[in-house]
Amino acid sequence: MNEYHDMYDRMAKRCLMLSNRAIIQFINGIYEVNHPLDSEVTYNWTKHEDDDLRKTLADIIITIGGVSSYHLEFQMSEDGSITFRILEYGFNHAIKKQKDEAVLEFPEPILICLYEAKAVPAEKTLEIRFGNQGIYHYKVPVIKYLALSQEELHQKNMIILIPFQLLKLRKEIEKERTEENLKALKYLVTHDIINSIAMNVEAGNITPTDGRKLKSLTLQLYHHIYDKYQEVADEGVSEAVEEALILDID
Repeated sequence: MNEYHDMYDRMAKRCLMLSNRAIIQFINGIYEVNHPLDSEVTYNWTKHEDDDLRKTLADIIITIGGVSSYHLEFQMSEDGSITFRILEYGFNHAIKKQKDEAVLEFPEPILICLYEAKAVPAEKTLEIRFGNQGIYHYKVPVIKYLALSQEELHQKNMIILIPFQLLKLRKEIEKERTEENLKALKYLVTHDIINSIAMNVEAGNITPTDGRKLKSLTLQLYHHIYDKYQEVADEGVSEAVEEALILDID
């Protein structure tokens, strides 16, 4: 994994390490389930080894209430083998957690695309052929994060991924640092992101500590993406962003 993808991988994991309340709200929202907010949350950080002894790491598998497991995979660019890897990680998890010799239970998968995934279907499918026993279609629902409106993000309780809103303007800023683009970037952070965090803290969806952590993660990701452009600093965008994000949410 190169440095570019490693940064987003680490950021996703840190977003999913907020309070149990925030994580359960998130799981309930994107999977359309209804776990009690005081349920136990267990993280399954498990390394697997394939036949060539190359270590692979399942992105994030979370178990709620000791019973229901959810597999979240994040993707930064198109990858034709992603569905197979999700199946592989899910299989390895199921083997490790197997309690009944006659039952193999996979975690529920979801793929979250953090890039402009217009051509990606709403569901990825892997056809598994069992010879005379027939064919099974392994399905992975897809969430196109950057295509979601603010209202949809709120409905799905996706506030814990708010730092990734910074990706919405990444391509435009990379292509051209116009006055309009720079103003949009400043507004995105100082208005959209800040207000979303404040609103969710006030609603009790996340804790004040979660809010401060999300602001810190947003600032880190902002510097990672935009510090290389001198125009961003020259136009006062970075100064405004830092001023907005370093303030406590209380």
